[in-house]
Amino acid sequence: QVQLVESGGGLVQAGGSLRLSCAASGRTFSSYAMGWFLQAPGKEREFVAAISTSDSRTYYADSVKGRFTISRDNAKNTVYLQMNSLKPEDTAVYYCAARFRTGLSVGDDEYDYWGQGTQVTVSS
Repeated sequence: QVQLVESGGGLVQAGGSLRLSCAASGRTFSSYAMGWFLQAPGKEREFVAAISTSDSRTYYADSVKGRFTISRDNAKNTVYLQMNSLKPEDTAVYYCAARFRTGLSVGDDEYDYWGQGTQVTVSS
């Protein structure tokens, strides 16, 4: 079992920045590929970014490419999502997810464990 706890969400003005953290406990964190997803009110959950295990390859949704950066610190069992140049349309609940495989995936059905989510609200 893996437990994931997100933090760092909040209210920010458009153009601002936030850094989300996801702390993992349980099985060996470095064995999990990690992802971030978002879910806006009334919409389906959608992929934001993913990072692989040991070589830290990354992949981003087109909507966040160049603005968001995913990273991981295996020594701290934590994955981060640095969000810059935030837009009102980035407003959503953000979830981190863990996948007990090495490769990247954009499909939420490919992830095994999920956090409870953290709210990000961007005002115009």
